[in-house]
Order: sequence, then C-alpha cells, then structure tokens
Amino acid sequence: MNHEINVQSESVQDYSDLNEEAQELIKAAIEAREFAYVPYSNFKVGSAIRVADGSIIGGCNIENSAYSPTICAERTAACKAISTGNNEFKAVAVIGLQEKSFTTPCGVCRQFLSEFAKEDIPVYVTKPEPERVLVTSLSRLLPHSFNLN
Repeated sequence: MNHEINVQSESVQDYSDLNEEAQELIKAAIEAREFAYVPYSNFKVGSAIRVADGSIIGGCNIENSAYSPTICAERTAACKAISTGNNEFKAVAVIGLQEKSFTTPCGVCRQFLSEFAKEDIPVYVTKPEPERVLVTSLSRLLPHSFNLN
C-alpha cells in the first residue's frame, strides 16, 4: 500500500492502493457531490479539502441561472474551510463524472487553492465509483500560479 504521495509526480493509481488518508478524503468528496445543486448542467462535482489540523471539509458545485455566480465544488469547500479559520490546505480531492477523462479543477479553482497551500499539495481526482484515481499535485496542475510575494 502506498503511504506517501510524491507531489512531484503524477500517476493513475488503483483506489485500493492509496493510503487511508487519501481514501478518506476521496470518500468525503463523493459524499459532498451528492448535495450539488446543478439544475442547468446536471453535472455534479464534489470536493474535499484536508486542512492543517487534519480535518476534512467538503463542498459541491452550486449553479445559478445567471451562470457567472455559479461556484465550483473546490471553491465551495475552500470557502467553508476559510470561513471556519482553516486557511492552510494539505490535500484536495475532486469527484466528477466525465466519461473519458478525469474532472480536474478549473483554472480559477487552481489559482484559488494555491492561495491557501503553503507548500505543494496532492490532488486526487476520480469518479463517484473510485476505481482509478489520478494522483497529481497543485503545482503540476498550475505550474506558475500568480503570487504577489
């Protein structure tokens, strides 16, 4: 069983080979996906973020008929975390259901998450029935994030 994720690499792994913490994070994202409000696209996405104290905070996508106020699952989870004082992210899971590919965070979410990742963090991407998991990292998804520091 893989107990450490090398955030500098990217691979597709069997869910059963991931460590317990990664599996727990993925399960939380799957559960969060069930609450998605998607009357326009019917495309449910769930996300979960592990924060510095080890707790997990989930979120789902929430659509709006005006489209631009729609919020992605990753930013929902991030805003929930930040609004409770948890502003250091340690890992992220994203669950979507695209037939032929993994649903990775959009560019806005990648940038948003990078604001609260003090170091490179693992990102686990899979489907609602997690058999295969894309294991990547935030810096691989967004190699040159915008940063004022």
